[in-house]
Amino acid sequence: MQNSLPIYPMPEFENKCCPPELLAERIQLLTRPLVFTNGCFDILHRGHVTYLAQARALGLSLVVALNTDESVRRLGKGQDRPINSLAHRAAVIASLGAVDLVTWFDDDTPLNLITVIQPEVLVKGGDWQVDQIVGSREVLLRGGSVHSIPFLFNTSTTQTLKKIRGDE
Repeated sequence: MQNSLPIYPMPEFENKCCPPELLAERIQLLTRPLVFTNGCFDILHRGHVTYLAQARALGLSLVVALNTDESVRRLGKGQDRPINSLAHRAAVIASLGAVDLVTWFDDDTPLNLITVIQPEVLVKGGDWQVDQIVGSREVLLRGGSVHSIPFLFNTSTTQTLKKIRGDE
């Protein structure tokens, strides 16, 4: 008798990960109004998942754009950031029920993606003023809305890393 492991299909959420070059086609399948947000989402925490659920509640579909690894490094978050690779961060974000599609960008801002997606709703976390959110002018000119969602939990990836490293 041969001892073999069963073959399991890839989880369905992996299909939510969409390379930027396929984005224009894939967003046609999403229900509108569409909500767009972006970020690093390096080590997922309660603040992230709460924020994403709140963002999703502002529309019928949520697209999350992740900074590529190189883009994260350019943000100056630390020499060892991101902790998790883009592929890992994309899969974790895609596994969330609030998220309909995950893509990524290597530019310093997601403006090119916002132009392609043309979301009705643009969202960032409470540390952003609406007029400072990249793409806000473009979304508002098309009649959309822009939101800065206040933080409900005092947590961050940087704080988590400090705790892990014993820097607190």
